[in-house]
Amino acid sequence: MRVTADLWVSALLRRVFAAGGFAAVVKRGAAEAGAVFVLSRGRLGETTLFGPAPQTSYDSAKPDERYFTVIGAGEDTDSLEARLEREKRFDPDIWVVEIEAGAVPVEELISVRMP
Repeated sequence: MRVTADLWVSALLRRVFAAGGFAAVVKRGAAEAGAVFVLSRGRLGETTLFGPAPQTSYDSAKPDERYFTVIGAGEDTDSLEARLEREKRFDPDIWVVEIEAGAVPVEELISVRMP
């Protein structure tokens, strides 16, 4: 059984804060099954947007784990914000979490799959 989006986001916030970073829920989505998007901001201004990975990226050995893929990296922040706005119009139940990971790389906080 997959954990709810609400519980998963709460756990992500705790992991980020435990690593000395900062995290905030920018948009709260459906508590049970909303898609989660993570906007990572580096200390030097670099920005990366992670979104849900395609279904083909999931491992049958770990069907409950959430996987992410890079949607945009190093782009203009405005273009990433515009992408999130399009996602919100398409699916109003999405979650948007903004993090500044601190000492731990984002890839250690969330499971990232490359397309």
